[in-house]
Amino acid sequence: MSHSRARCEARLQAVGGIAAQDARAAAALGGLEAAVRYALEAGGKRIRPCLVYAAAQAIAPAADADAALDNAACAMELMHTYSLIHDDLPAMDDDALRRGRPTLHKAFDEATAILVGDGLQALAFELLADAQGVSAEGRVAMVRVLARASGLGGMVGGQFVDIAATGSTLTLPELQGLHALKTGALIRAALSLGAIAAGASTDERSALETFGQHLGLAFQVVDDILDVEGNAATLGKTGGKDALAGKTTYVSLLGLAGARAAADALLAEGLEALGGFGREADPLRELARFIVQRQA
Repeated sequence: MSHSRARCEARLQAVGGIAAQDARAAAALGGLEAAVRYALEAGGKRIRPCLVYAAAQAIAPAADADAALDNAACAMELMHTYSLIHDDLPAMDDDALRRGRPTLHKAFDEATAILVGDGLQALAFELLADAQGVSAEGRVAMVRVLARASGLGGMVGGQFVDIAATGSTLTLPELQGLHALKTGALIRAALSLGAIAAGASTDERSALETFGQHLGLAFQVVDDILDVEGNAATLGKTGGKDALAGKTTYVSLLGLAGARAAADALLAEGLEALGGFGREADPLRELARFIVQRQA
């Protein structure tokens, strides 16, 4: 994971600057660039970029796919960061802490936070459109995957359902459906982008997407456990907010022991989906175990 994180960090540094389309406005964008760098340099586990690289490694990509993989990994982190910025806004989850630091709208202001999120989302698609080493058809496929995963029927739709369900009790299938969109869609997209960049077959992509379905739900189950057991120092964000907001979680439905068992079962099902891959998929298997066993 450390090598994958380093590759993603290097690409994020390279794309964090703003190139004004008119030089006369360049100086005026300094404050916006400072906010962008604040958001991108906040750290984080970079799990989604790591999934891009690990999925590609499972396919054994050609050497000329490196640039495309860096762009795809960076695009996933940009989209994820945008989602966190908007998720933290007062109109959404209204959080003051993210990755151990004040959220962007607290460090700067709400308008700047909204604009940074909008800009990072656009930049993610620009990187995919410019991915070198992938055919034009492949680049279009990558853009389509991320657009669908992040859009109205994916992450955005999941956020809508989450907000609308606050204060009510969801059934387990309803909760799973919510998080298949809000959390799982981007995790599945990360795997698909890595697969496309590596030239995966239809069957290989299908297996990775099945793996991602289980991993996405497992990720959220663990998040719900940590929201109960963790604290701001270890989580890097405010703990216990779901219960205070009256949200249904895997812990509220299954209890802590039941939630842990569910995460383990989802991990096992995800690993089973990788049965057709050889040792090249071991980094992906280890990443899945890390996601379920993490403490933050």
